[in-house]
Amino acid sequence: MHIGCPKEIKPQEFRVGLTPNAAREAVNHGHQVSVETGAGAGAGFSDEDYVAAGATIVGTAPEIFEIADMVVKVKEPQPVERKMLRDGQILFTYLHLAPDPEQTKDLMESGATCIAYETVTDDRGGLPLLAPMSEVAGRLAPQVGAWTMQKANGGRGVLMGGVPGVGPARVVVIGGGVVGTHAARIAAGMGADVTVLDRSLPRLRYLDDVFGSVFKTSYASAGNTIELARAADMIVGAVLIPGAAAPKLISRAQLSELKPGAALVDVAIDQGGCFETSKATTHQDPIYDVDGIMHYCVANMPGAVARTSTIALGNATMPFMLSLADKGWRQACEDDPHLLNGLNVHAGKLTYYAVGKALGIDVISPSLALKA
Repeated sequence: MHIGCPKEIKPQEFRVGLTPNAAREAVNHGHQVSVETGAGAGAGFSDEDYVAAGATIVGTAPEIFEIADMVVKVKEPQPVERKMLRDGQILFTYLHLAPDPEQTKDLMESGATCIAYETVTDDRGGLPLLAPMSEVAGRLAPQVGAWTMQKANGGRGVLMGGVPGVGPARVVVIGGGVVGTHAARIAAGMGADVTVLDRSLPRLRYLDDVFGSVFKTSYASAGNTIELARAADMIVGAVLIPGAAAPKLISRAQLSELKPGAALVDVAIDQGGCFETSKATTHQDPIYDVDGIMHYCVANMPGAVARTSTIALGNATMPFMLSLADKGWRQACEDDPHLLNGLNVHAGKLTYYAVGKALGIDVISPSLALKA
């Protein structure tokens, strides 16, 4: 198979879909690999690194899309990239279709087979290709939240760990999954007073057993959520419903109940955000003010630490990428039901139920798509 990796063009996105190590593995499996010139620069990989791994350097993205049987990326294809996709081509990347009807429409019209990192599963019910970026985003959230809380940035002017005689920041993390757990660990490590909210009692028990007094836990009822939010200096939104739009957990009307200058860090923004007032921002212009509440809603948070993120993502995606290349997408998905769960679009049809429900589009089952 001919595998192509274009340079990411989303603003301030420095990650790359294929590491030199992944390229070397693919070449060793007998595949051709083409990488757009400069694609790895933001993550610290030179064109020479890819050449040494056996890949070919290609001058432009249109050339990559023209020659590749499978396009491997990081972020969802931008409008100009979607026009370059073609019938029968495989796209393997993050898609986050539920809040993005325009992208969904374009991918369906392209005729391409689109497999989304974020809906591939594992035998433990986890999301192995989302987990590494969730870990990065979770660990980044308190860091960027602490910056947002600084007075010069419009925040409350509260130091995460406080100082002797002055209490620490109060941080509420909504969601006790991968993002929330890592956010809570780092925020607590910075000295903050942290509470994690979740609706799963088994998950709350797990967090209590593992982390004990490092941070507190609470059940995420509507009453508990707003009560804790009123006292918070920072609220981290870390709720995920796989493939679906994120639920809105704090309404615009409730902003008036929060502390002036409180920081909302919405890690769920890729799936539409879990605060009603959330809208996607970029690393270049990351925060905005709504009714005196500071919002940090960067849609590609892990892109800020591109080298760490690229290597972590490459470690996770490589086995699936090799399976798709070695077997073709049909056989790979037939052999691995977890990879089949990643199938979102095929031959003009939507194949992921949660996206269809969010966007009001008819869906066919992935197993039917295998036979189409």
